[in-house]
Amino acid sequence: MVAFYSGLLIKRCMDKDCNIKTYPDIGALAFGKVGRLLVSVLMYTELYLVATGFLILEGDNLDNLFPNTDIEIVGLVIGGKRLFVISVGLVIMPTVWLDDLNLLSYVSASGVLASAIIICSIFFTATFDGSIGFHGNGTLLNWNGIPTAASLYAFCYCAHPVFPSLYNSMRNKHQFSNVLFICFVLSTAGYASMAIIGYLMFGAEVESQITLNLPLNRISSQIAIYTTLVNPISKYALMVTPITNALKALLPQQYKKRFINILISTTLVISTVIVALSVPFFAYLTSLVGAFLSITASIILPCLCYLKISGTYNKFECETVAIVTIIFFGVVLGIFGTYTAIVEIINHL
Repeated sequence: MVAFYSGLLIKRCMDKDCNIKTYPDIGALAFGKVGRLLVSVLMYTELYLVATGFLILEGDNLDNLFPNTDIEIVGLVIGGKRLFVISVGLVIMPTVWLDDLNLLSYVSASGVLASAIIICSIFFTATFDGSIGFHGNGTLLNWNGIPTAASLYAFCYCAHPVFPSLYNSMRNKHQFSNVLFICFVLSTAGYASMAIIGYLMFGAEVESQITLNLPLNRISSQIAIYTTLVNPISKYALMVTPITNALKALLPQQYKKRFINILISTTLVISTVIVALSVPFFAYLTSLVGAFLSITASIILPCLCYLKISGTYNKFECETVAIVTIIFFGVVLGIFGTYTAIVEIINHL
């Protein structure tokens, strides 16, 4: 509910000035150059790490499907997750060369269908395959896990930096709020059903990616795992598009050519592959992104920018109190979640 509301606040900010095209533009309108810089750093870092998380997810699942796979190149042996992360990077590469968001939307739409197939396949595995069932055991409420859980929840709804680009690319902009509501409802239904099914199937033993728990000898499990591989490929380009657009905008006019654009996009993909190889911990990376970046970029900043742009910070109204309350709890969760995620990453390095 909070993430949906902050998404509406972004729309309201954009409606205040027709010249706003990107998320950093909102920061600039609210707080000048400092606001633009702050929003840009947080936004691009978040999107960059989300894209990196996609590569880690792909590597984990492919390594689970094809264990002990390696290849030798010029005397250098590359195997396991590293090989698959690099391979997925090569597969994703052509999707980041697309400049048209309308065309890219068709690629991303496949991710929606893939998510539905994954949920149905996992439910079928537990219900009809007979090997697992709903027999998971564990502690229903683990207070020590609250910071990590909250960070992961925030990560699930961290698309706000992309909203301005999507809003501007829509043919019927007045439908944005309705589309946003439908997306959040469907996403929440998908997240909740997957969480409940995963807990009932494996309890405390459930992995950061439930596909890693599934038996590989079942057709329904294989469908779920293979379909999981489609999601990151379909969403990667959408996540990095704001970053590539910002880098292209920094170039002088004489260098704004198709070849240079492709070179920038390719370099970005290569860099995320390198980071994914360096920090191969999907759960802890997503937790860190959720706590430090998603809560800040998707919850706190939209609230702060709206208060400043609308001028409601001078008024003691119900909405102002609600927004300030959201900011307060966002800061608290961000601090505790970030600390927890950093400690977990350090302990597993």
